[in-house]
Amino acid sequence: MAGFIVIIVFLIVALMVLASCVKIVPQASALILERLGAYKATWGVGIHFKVPFIERVSKRVNLKEQVVDFPPQPVITKDNVTMRIDTVVFFQITDPKLYAYGVENPIMAIENLSATTLRNIIGDMELDETLTSREVINTKMRASLDEATDPWGIKVNRVELKNIIPPEAIQDAMEKQMKAERERRESILIAEGEKRSTILVAEGKKESAILEAEAEKQAAILRAEAQKERMIREAEGQAEAIMKVQQANADGIRSIKEAGADQAVLTLKSLEAFAKAADGQSTKIIIPSEIQGLAGLATSLKEVLAENPKEP
Repeated sequence: MAGFIVIIVFLIVALMVLASCVKIVPQASALILERLGAYKATWGVGIHFKVPFIERVSKRVNLKEQVVDFPPQPVITKDNVTMRIDTVVFFQITDPKLYAYGVENPIMAIENLSATTLRNIIGDMELDETLTSREVINTKMRASLDEATDPWGIKVNRVELKNIIPPEAIQDAMEKQMKAERERRESILIAEGEKRSTILVAEGKKESAILEAEAEKQAAILRAEAQKERMIREAEGQAEAIMKVQQANADGIRSIKEAGADQAVLTLKSLEAFAKAADGQSTKIIIPSEIQGLAGLATSLKEVLAENPKEP
């Protein structure tokens, strides 16, 4: 019975040892394998087997891009202004072997290297240039860190300045300057708005005056046309009345003539019509030739009677 138990325990231990010798490496990871304390291989994605008791996995390496946020570091500018700057570094492990054996604490090494590089870059720049040259500083730091971390199997993809914190006195001065700049822009905008408003009011008055003048002009034209139309209609009415009167007289004379009246009656009626026409408001009177002859005859008879008076 005791031998059976020993066999069961032995089988369980053997299974545990065999299970520990099987390793499955997931995506974006790598394992460093050592044999008797020396580097043996780097295992990538997939299933792997190691020799028990002789080989061991010394380090598991994450191959994903990693982000580390370093606390603010004090730096001094070229014009002796002390400020605090915190950085964010994006890096990725490209060589697991170098990463495992290159440096004891890679993150601390990157932090110290980042602080040193930042001090060197900011030391060559003045305060105003530092505040307006983030991209330049980021580019310089990335290039310097990438070159320095290459022996460690690390590639620095990007470096960002998270915050630039100047001294409180400079912050107050900057805030006052920004406030003054905002007030200046506000004054400019108000002045431009008032100018624009004045221009719009003037244009409105001008447009109103033009419309009023145009309306008055149209009204005057309409009044003149109405007056002209009225005078034309009055003249046409007077002319039509005269024509009707003369037509009536002519019709009367024609009726008398058709009734067989002698020349004396016709002449008398013509004289009456002439007298009525002369009493009118017409400025022109057309006298028939028969009436003119009759008038001349009357004048001749008057002269004969004057020369030969009747004897008593």
